[in-house]
Amino acid sequence: MTASVLQLYNRITRWPAGPWLFSRAVCFKAPYFATIAPRIEVLEANRCVATLRHRRKVTNHLGTVHAIALCNLAELSAGLMTDASLPPSMRWIPKGMTVEYLKKATGTMRAIATPAQPIIDATAGYDLPVDVVITDPTGDPVFHARIAMWLSPRR
Repeated sequence: MTASVLQLYNRITRWPAGPWLFSRAVCFKAPYFATIAPRIEVLEANRCVATLRHRRKVTNHLGTVHAIALCNLAELSAGLMTDASLPPSMRWIPKGMTVEYLKKATGTMRAIATPAQPIIDATAGYDLPVDVVITDPTGDPVFHARIAMWLSPRR
């Protein structure tokens, strides 16, 4: 049996530079997320906090964090939160995402992903909406996403 993502997070983050190492491991498993170089700060059942530093490779022509970089951060944090919260008998896949850009995104972005309803162990598949709020360094929301996750029993 393989260890869950939450077990790996709890084991690795005890080490010096553990959060950095865990974030790198996630990007190794899902290479596209490496394009934003995220940092996973907190991972627990029903909550994930991840950050994205504002630097040149995620900057748009306006000098703000690019909209798709924010979407990537939202999808990553929602996926990790879902994976860490699921009963072992369930699996997940994202089905869709709606987003709102609330204000210009400058500085280090902080995403907090939480489920919009309780996650249950079910015998049939169901939709799980996941809310992700991304804030700027002052704590003001700059972005909101609702990601539709499809949860279903493992075969």
